This record gives sequence, structure tokens and C-alpha cells, in this order.
Amino acid sequence: MSIITTFIFNAIHVSTSFLYGCTGEIITEKSGHLNLGIPGVMCVGALGGCLGVSLLGECPTDPSFGTRLLFILIPVLMAMLFGAAMGVLYSFLTVSLRSNQNITGLAITTFGIGLYNFYINKMDKSNFSAVSRIYSALFTFENPNPFTQIFLSYGALVYLAIAIAIVAALVLNKTRVGLHLRAVGESPATADAAGINVTVYRYLATVIGSAIAAIGGLFYVMDYSSGNIEYVIDAMGWLAVALVIFSLWKPGIAIVGSIFFAAFYILPNYVNVSFAMNDLLKGVPYLVTIVVLIITSMRKRREDQPPASLGTNYFREDR
Repeated sequence: MSIITTFIFNAIHVSTSFLYGCTGEIITEKSGHLNLGIPGVMCVGALGGCLGVSLLGECPTDPSFGTRLLFILIPVLMAMLFGAAMGVLYSFLTVSLRSNQNITGLAITTFGIGLYNFYINKMDKSNFSAVSRIYSALFTFENPNPFTQIFLSYGALVYLAIAIAIVAALVLNKTRVGLHLRAVGESPATADAAGINVTVYRYLATVIGSAIAAIGGLFYVMDYSSGNIEYVIDAMGWLAVALVIFSLWKPGIAIVGSIFFAAFYILPNYVNVSFAMNDLLKGVPYLVTIVVLIITSMRKRREDQPPASLGTNYFREDR
């Protein structure tokens, strides 16, 4: 690959973790829930996926299609199950017990990171590197050209992330379920008066969003990091949360935005800069997010604003 082709390939590759986390958080925030526990959810998702890999045992040297599918499907389902469990915990605390969403989200992040660091070191990781090769490529080409290198050289989870973002955009904007969810996020009291079950929608949005975000943690360990658990996953989660603001709570924009974020995340690997400049380049996505937030706040277009009840618990008795 040329240097430009390699850069684009790696940007799209690493953007997948951002996209999973961002899409999951957008679905959650559309219900009015601000889940700052996404970094912890991604860590627990990675833990669940790695546990699924360990349960499957040793990976064959030349696995059949069925074996490859099994080594992808079971860990993904395990990651989603663990992520959904974190979503249930967050929803129980914020919806049922009405605890502060910001504090609860940060507690979920701390808990998730600690749980991952504690249990991941107790697993047998000898099989991770072999399994990661199953995740790394869906198609193989003997003589790849720039088009196939950039668009057709990834694992199944990359294409799944894009598909989930597109489906999420369609559901939010083109279906009755999406309309109800957005109504709950904008004005839960009005939605409740119209017969929409606010509690059910907030629970489901948070659980589904957490399950999707959890896949991003599994992807980062098993695909992008080639089974190496030494990398910090929670940093990807914080960038995913920032990407939600950058993408204006729209999953379609998040697809492009995640690549933009990833490009600056990996740019220091391709340019010869000082250590301080390295950190500055990685901080560009955060700075751009602040600029986008300022611009959208000044323009005051309703479609570019966060849900009106974001971060606010709903008390039916106050209606």
C-alpha cells in the first residue's frame, strides 16, 4: 500500500470503535439519557467478548467458514450481553431510583474499567492472537488495488458498524418507534400524556445503545489491536462521547465524523512531530467538537440541538 492508502485504511479501521460507541450513545441520548458510562460499557463489552473467545477454546490453524462464523458470533453476542447488563444497571439507577445521570455515568465508567483490568488478566490469552486473524479480513485479494484496499479489506465488524449506524438513522427518522423515542427525549411529560411509556423507552434505548457500544470494545481488542489487551479502551469511549456532539446526534453524520476523529488519532504515527505536538494532534477532535458546539448553540436550529430533556430524570408526579 502507498502511504496515503495505508493512512485512509487505518483511519477507517480505527474509526469503527468510535462509530459503535457513538451510535450506541446517540440512541441512548435520544431518549433523554446522558450515559457518560460508555467508556466503561466498552471495557465490559471487551471483557465479555474475550470471555466468549476463551470459552470457545483453541482456534484451528485453517478454520472453516462455520468455525470462523462461530468465533465471531459468540464473542459478539457475549459482548452485547455484558454491555446490555451495564445498560440495565444504569437504567435501574437513573430511571427506577432516579439518581443523577452524570454521577451514575461516571460511576459506571469507573466500575467498567476496574472490572476489565481485574478480570482480563486472569484469562488465558494465548488464543487471542490466532482468533484476531478471523476478525481482521472478510475478503482477501491476490492483487489488491487501491479501491479494494480502502473499501474491501476489513473484518466483518467494520461493515456491521456502518450497517448499524445506517439502520439507526432510518429507525430514528423514518419509523413510529423513532418518533416516539425522540418525543420521549424532547418532552417526556408530553410523551407520557400521549400514551407513550417513557420508562420502557428509556430502558430499551439505554440497553440497546449499551449493547451496540459494547461491540466497539470487542472490536478494538480482537480486530484493531490483534488480540493485544495492553491498549487502553476507555480513551476510545470518551472520543465516542465527543463524537456524538460533533455528529449533531445523527448516526449518518457519525459515520464520516468517526473517520475524521480517527484520522487525527493516528496522524502522529505518520508525521514526525514532538511529543507535545503528538498530544496536541490527538486533542484536535475535542477542540473541533467544542467549535461545533459553539456554532450550533449560536445558530439555535432545533434539529442540531441535543434532546431538550437530556440529562434530566422524569418524575411523573411533577407532570
